[in-house]
Amino acid sequence: MVVDKREILAANPLLSGLPEGVVEELMAVSVLRQFADGDCVYAKGDDGDGLLGVVQGRIRLSNSSRDGKELLVMLIEPGDWIGEISLLDGLPRSLDAFAMGDCAVLFLPRARFDALLKAKPELYQYFIPMLCRKLRLALSYVEGVALFPLPARLAQRILELLTFYGIADDKPGILIDMHLPQEDLAKMLGVSRQAISRELKRLEAGHIIELAYGQLRILDKAALQQELDRHA
Repeated sequence: MVVDKREILAANPLLSGLPEGVVEELMAVSVLRQFADGDCVYAKGDDGDGLLGVVQGRIRLSNSSRDGKELLVMLIEPGDWIGEISLLDGLPRSLDAFAMGDCAVLFLPRARFDALLKAKPELYQYFIPMLCRKLRLALSYVEGVALFPLPARLAQRILELLTFYGIADDKPGILIDMHLPQEDLAKMLGVSRQAISRELKRLEAGHIIELAYGQLRILDKAALQQELDRHA
């Protein structure tokens, strides 16, 4: 697969503000890595050896309990980045990352990345938003688990997905532009698929969402927000 690394770096909203010279430096030290469906991109506890930008396919970030129960934290789509926390704090990876389908990532090695930031510390301002986004998502998840019943937690997660992946098309409402099986949504919230299915059908019956195979369309965002506000 032929990839224009310049286009990948420039297209990402978190890095698009970088000076042209810095983009050139990042492009020079980056390498393309490819993974097959199910391959481990990195494992919890691995050394944080670099930043990874998804070029093709998807990556699932998750954690597992000792009995094998998976908590799906996030699905990473093309154009997004992972690994920035370990890259900046120097600690091991905190989650498992697995390829979904044939996957290609742009890898920026930590040593070269650190050297660039050391030489130009003013560049930290461009990478802090990455950490802020992950921190907001983490705090939102903790808040939901601690305080909200399932209907509110589901509404909260759908609204988060809408923020990052919502697109307008030629149909009513806003489509969450990612393949989102109910099983994955259940793993995001740490509940059974049956429980998620019941809640989604209730929302669909209320004309708040519309379901299709692996897809979710939001018809009434205000009503979804009310589901959350009712328990906040």
